Amino acid sequence: MTLNTPSIDWFGLSPILALIGAAFLALLCAVLVPRPVRRLAASAQAVVGFTAGLVLAIWLYVDSADGHTIAAGAFYRDRWTMLGQIILCAAGLATTLLGIEHVPGWRRGADPRRRDDHVAEFFALLLASAAGMAFFVGAANLMVLFLSLEWFSIALYVMCATDYDLEGSLEAGLKYLIVGSFGAGALLFGSALVYGATGAISFSGIAKATAAHGLSNDWFLITGLALIIAGLGFKMSAAPFHMWTPDVYEGAPTTVTAWMSAATKVAALLLAFRLMVTAFPQEQHLWSWGFAIVATISLAIGNLAALVQKNVKRILAYSAIAQAGFMLIGLSAGSSLGGRALMYYLIPYSAAAFGSFAIVAARERELGVPVTLENLAGFGWERPFLGVAMWFFVFGFAGLPLGGGFVGKFYVFAAAYEHGWVWLVIVGVVATLVSLYYYLGIVRAMYMRPSEELGLQPGGGVAVSGGAPAQETWLHVAVGAAFVVSVGSLFAVQPLIDLAQHATSALPL
Repeated sequence: MTLNTPSIDWFGLSPILALIGAAFLALLCAVLVPRPVRRLAASAQAVVGFTAGLVLAIWLYVDSADGHTIAAGAFYRDRWTMLGQIILCAAGLATTLLGIEHVPGWRRGADPRRRDDHVAEFFALLLASAAGMAFFVGAANLMVLFLSLEWFSIALYVMCATDYDLEGSLEAGLKYLIVGSFGAGALLFGSALVYGATGAISFSGIAKATAAHGLSNDWFLITGLALIIAGLGFKMSAAPFHMWTPDVYEGAPTTVTAWMSAATKVAALLLAFRLMVTAFPQEQHLWSWGFAIVATISLAIGNLAALVQKNVKRILAYSAIAQAGFMLIGLSAGSSLGGRALMYYLIPYSAAAFGSFAIVAARERELGVPVTLENLAGFGWERPFLGVAMWFFVFGFAGLPLGGGFVGKFYVFAAAYEHGWVWLVIVGVVATLVSLYYYLGIVRAMYMRPSEELGLQPGGGVAVSGGAPAQETWLHVAVGAAFVVSVGSLFAVQPLIDLAQHATSALPL
């Protein structure tokens, strides 16, 4: 008996394979490498893995102008997938640099003998979650979508609870697991309903079956679509599916929060846009309104809830919910312009999201306590580079013309206007004005303090409130890279828009 197996384009899967291989080697470091060099060995494996994934994704982006499916039609090899993988690998590389000095388990007063107990496992989980997300953004059918979602979600559940000596970390992991399970269940049930209505699981097959059999008004299909949107809404931290976000972002180790804030939105939003325009083009009148409503709710809840927060991680968590709302404006347009706007927006956003949480990690290390607006005071004078970087990051979130966030918001507003939704543009502008209060509040906390509170020394120096800052070379490199991408995206608008345009051309728009 002959076993017929499909031909596999291994090169098309090479970024994912590089990340998986590096994760395996990092995990071996946990048992084969002596403790004194374990951190160095595991982080080196992660750097090599993410660098290899980044190089291969860039190579594939150049080589995949004629996008097509591979692996028996289960995975898209095209520029939309590859540009998403480039962003994910870049964010993973920056997180690795941050993790070298801020791996979960490090904190003031912690037992130094236990500091590197699970350092190799952390980098292995980071690589594994990145591989799952890289597979997720290229999913071409509902089965691959769900399996890759569970792949990276399980790794993130464990990463959130990595610092198990802290009650907040365990609570974050448990909450994310429980709420994420509901989201995954909704997605799976919705996929089952869509399959029951169309008899297809591939994105293109669903669209063809819907058109051939006139299923646009089929209640199984519509209910399945609604549940899929809800399941993806959990992953992109969009309201009203945001309940887990503030608590998990606050309780998880800040290095993990930095990774989640930058990467999960990239994966969820890029997959959601492809899924909608590829599998459900006949239902655009439904999902377009659905995402517009979700965007409005996200903008309202995210911005209004952030106004009353004092913990900086919670402020940034609610900011992430609001930012999801802005990006969903582009997704809801369902047009080529909306796709370009979404892809462009994700580049400066992921850099600013990672960079802002990395700076919070630096302050946490100084103080040994959660960072609030009160104890953030004076940070801009004590750590000038990190203070300026944070200033630019939050201004980019606010859409002020100091970073790519300004162009990103203008771009998504243009997509909504072209779609005929002036009301959604007005909602976005009002939300932007509201957000200025808490974004400027972070800047004020860092700089606007009377001289007597700063503890000015006779020689003109500033006394650091949390003690002498640690020499965090790799953290500064990671924040510097995020700063360059966030601010540079304003000055390199045309090249990035060209990249986004080439990526969007792979979709059936």
